Amino acid sequence: MLDISIIDAGLALATLLALLGGLLSFLSPCVLPVVPPYLAYISGVSVTEMTNEPAARRKILLPAVFFVMGLSTIFLLLGFSVSKLGIFFLTHQEWFNRIAGVIVITFGLHFLGVIRIPFLMREARIDAGDQGGSAFGAFILGLAFAAGWTPCNGPILSGILTMVAREADVSRGLYLMALYSVGMGLPFLLCALFITRAMGLMRRLRPHMRKIEIAMGGLLVLMGVLLFTSSLSVLSGWMLDAMERLGIPLLG
Repeated sequence: MLDISIIDAGLALATLLALLGGLLSFLSPCVLPVVPPYLAYISGVSVTEMTNEPAARRKILLPAVFFVMGLSTIFLLLGFSVSKLGIFFLTHQEWFNRIAGVIVITFGLHFLGVIRIPFLMREARIDAGDQGGSAFGAFILGLAFAAGWTPCNGPILSGILTMVAREADVSRGLYLMALYSVGMGLPFLLCALFITRAMGLMRRLRPHMRKIEIAMGGLLVLMGVLLFTSSLSVLSGWMLDAMERLGIPLLG
């Protein structure tokens, strides 16, 4: 059970950024277009059957749940590992914040189109073999998908992991990575549950992929600036003060 005492002013903004980072990762050009094929593959149901046959649509949800569990397992393991390294980063916090801030800002400028980083233009894929049509196979594919994370989404994940590292606390790190997993995994499950509507929404979003990239770039630049200036906790405290003045109940 999550100890809510870990949720304090220092995590208020990080909480929002982790959720938003997961959502933008899902909406990115690396992930959104491949959602229907992945759902078809993990469930053993064709895209045509998913959209036209109610009985076939019911076969999608369970594999989708296990796929998201596979994704989340990798993200939580990454959060655990990075949190353990956080003690080292904490002893060199000022330099770590500045170096990490510059790197994250650079990634953000790439998405904004200000600069172009060649290796972020490619996709890294891992072939999970023929694992379609079963819950276990979907879980394995989720592990493989997260482990072979596409470089164009890597910067967002790196930005979240940077926040995790600076916390230097396993519970807080796992909390942030769980939120990132929710931000990315929940839309995937909603797509599985409402596949017909989801595919219509995806078609409408396709012309706006550039705007989504710009939003990703803006989020990364914001995270980079906050890291570089060591302002994450300060801004989080300001947010909590504002919520208290507005009478919004807080945890803790």
